[in-house]
Amino acid sequence: MTVHLDSLDEAVDFILRQAPQTLRMGAPLGIGKPHRLINALYARLEQDPSRPWFLYTALSLDPPQAKPGLEARFLGPFATRHFGEDFPRLAYVQAMKRDALPAHIEIEEFYMQSGALLGSSQAQRHYASLNYTHVARALGERGLNVIVQKVAREPGGRRLSLSCNNDLTQDAVEAVQARGLPRPLLVAEVDPQLPWLGGTAAVDEDYFDAVVTPPGPYPMLFGLPRQPVSDAEYAIGLYASALVRDGGTLQIGIGALADALCHALVLRHTDNAAYREVLAALDPELERHPAVIESGGLGPFEIGLYGCSEMINEGFKRLVETGVMRRKVVDDELLMRRVADGTANLGDHARLQRDGEYLHGAFYLGSPAFYDWLRQLPDDERRAIGMRRIGSVNQLYGGHESLERLQRRDARFFNSAMMITALGAAVSDGLEDGRVVSGVGGQYNFVAMAHALEDARSVLMFRALRDANGKPQSNVRWNYGHTTIPRHLRDLCISEYGIADLRGRNDEDCVIAMAGITDARFQAGLLEQAQRNRKLRRGFIAPPAWADNTPAHLTASLRRFRHDGTLPDYPLGSDFTEVEQRLVKALSWLKNQTATPAAKAGTVLRALFAGAGEPAAMTRMGLAKPAGAGEWLEARLLALGLRETRG
Repeated sequence: MTVHLDSLDEAVDFILRQAPQTLRMGAPLGIGKPHRLINALYARLEQDPSRPWFLYTALSLDPPQAKPGLEARFLGPFATRHFGEDFPRLAYVQAMKRDALPAHIEIEEFYMQSGALLGSSQAQRHYASLNYTHVARALGERGLNVIVQKVAREPGGRRLSLSCNNDLTQDAVEAVQARGLPRPLLVAEVDPQLPWLGGTAAVDEDYFDAVVTPPGPYPMLFGLPRQPVSDAEYAIGLYASALVRDGGTLQIGIGALADALCHALVLRHTDNAAYREVLAALDPELERHPAVIESGGLGPFEIGLYGCSEMINEGFKRLVETGVMRRKVVDDELLMRRVADGTANLGDHARLQRDGEYLHGAFYLGSPAFYDWLRQLPDDERRAIGMRRIGSVNQLYGGHESLERLQRRDARFFNSAMMITALGAAVSDGLEDGRVVSGVGGQYNFVAMAHALEDARSVLMFRALRDANGKPQSNVRWNYGHTTIPRHLRDLCISEYGIADLRGRNDEDCVIAMAGITDARFQAGLLEQAQRNRKLRRGFIAPPAWADNTPAHLTASLRRFRHDGTLPDYPLGSDFTEVEQRLVKALSWLKNQTATPAAKAGTVLRALFAGAGEPAAMTRMGLAKPAGAGEWLEARLLALGLRETRG
C-alpha cells in the first residue's frame, strides 16, 4: 500500500523508519533529483554517525557562484532571475566543494557537473568511472536499498511519470532483485513544475512505497543558460551537419557545439540556398568530401530524422519545431521491416503516424523555455516523445537488437571531446593526472554502437584550440596520459578546420588527416613528432591549404553570415536580455585580455582612458555612478570592453 505524505519531514521519517540502518540510496541525475528531500535528509543525518549514508547519483546540478567584481555584478542578478531566489542548492555539494562531508556520509557520482568538482578530494576519490549502461548493474552490486526520485503527476489522473529521468530507476530495481536482495524502498516527490510525459515513463502510483507532495511554493527547475556560439563552434556544427543522412537517426550531446549543429541542420532544411552558401564560404570543396558524399549530400530533409539520444535538450526542440525531426518508429519489428524494404502498405503508414515516436531519450535537461515547451505540447506531439530506459537507448543489446537496428538506420552519433590525439584517441572526461572533469556517461556506448551498426558513424567534435593562461594551445595532441575513447574505435573527427575521416585508416593516414584539421601554428610540431616516432614518412610536405587553418581566416569566412543574422550569436534563443548579451561579449573580451599579468596591466592602462560606457549596460551592472576607486576602475574596464566589442 502506497503511503501518501504531505511534508518533507514526514518523508525523511518514513525513510529512516523503513530503510536499513545503513542507507544505500540512489537518486537520478540532473533535475530528477529531489533536492529538497535530499537536503532534509542531509540535515537530519549530518550529525548522526549512527546512520551511515551512501548516496549513488550523478550530475548534481549547482547554480554558478561568481567571483567578486564584474563577474558577480553580472551573474548575481541573472542567477536570481534564472534559477529563482529559492533554488535549493544541494547541501552535500556545498560540503564536497569544501571537502567537509562527515565521515559517515559518502557521495559517489558516475558523472559530474563539468569542471565543478576538480578541486574536491572527496568527489574525486569517490568518483565511479562507469559506462552509463553499466550503472544499474553497479547499483545492484552495491546493494541499493532506497531510491528517491522527483516525479510528475498525471493531469487529472492518478499515475506518476518518471518524466525527466526514465534512465535508471527501473533497471536499478531489477538489478538489485536479480541479486536476490529485497526490492529497494522507493520514494517519490511530486513536483508540479515537472512536465508530464506518458508512455513508458508513466507508472502506477503503487510502483512507489511512498509519495510525498510537499506544499508550495515550488522552486524553479534547474535551467541551463543558453550560451553564445562562436565562429569556431559554428564551423564545427556546419561541418557536422553535412554528415547527417536524410531519413537517418540522430544523437547529440549538449553545449554550444550541439547548438551550432542543430542550427545548421535547421538552416539546411529551411533555407537550403543560404546553407550551401555558408558551407561554400567555409570550405568550397566540402560537397566533394567522401564522408559528405557517403552521407547523401547537402539537401533538405525530405523524410526527416529520428532522434535516439540519452539526453533530450534544447536542440531537439528546435529540430521538432522546424520539421527536421519527424521520422517515426514503432516497437513492431515486422512493420519496421516492411518500412525498410519498401513493402509497407497504407495501413502501416497510418499506424506509424498515429502511434509512432520520432524521439527517444532517457533523460532531459535544458532551459526554462525548453521545459515550457514540453509542458505546452499538444497531446499528439507529446506522445511522439518516448522516454526510455538507458539500457534501451544507449545500446543495441538490451533485448530487442533486431528491432533497434531497423529503427536506428543511417545513425550519426555526435559527441564532444576536449582533445583528440593524432592517432585518433579521444580525451573527453578527465585529465592525465587522473582528475575527472565530467564523466564517460554514454559517449563510449554511442561510439561503440556506431561500429556495431553497418550504416552508422561516430562523430567526435572538438575545438582545435584552447586558451592556457593567455596562450593558445592545440587540442590535437600527439599523445595524452588519459583517454576516453581508444584509438581502435576512431571514426570521424571534426574541428573548426574540417573533417578527418579516420575509420579503417592506417596510422600514417590518421596522422595526416588530423594534421589537416589542426591549427596552422601547431602543424609542424605535430608532424615532426609523428616522423620522430616513425608514424609519418620523412618526405611528407603539408598542402598549402593547411596554412588557412587560423582563427583570422575562419572569422573572415563567416563574417558576412554573422552580421546578416544567418549565424546568430544565440541560435536557440537566449536567457539573457539584449543588454546582458552585450555584456557577455564585453566581459568575455575582458577575460581574454586579462589572462596574464602583462596583458592585465596593459588592459588596465587602456581602461584608464576608456571614457564612459553605454548607459543601459552600466546601469545593469550597478556602475552608472561608481563610488570609490575600485568601482571607478571596474566602470572603466567595462567601458573598454563594451567599446572593443561594439558592432
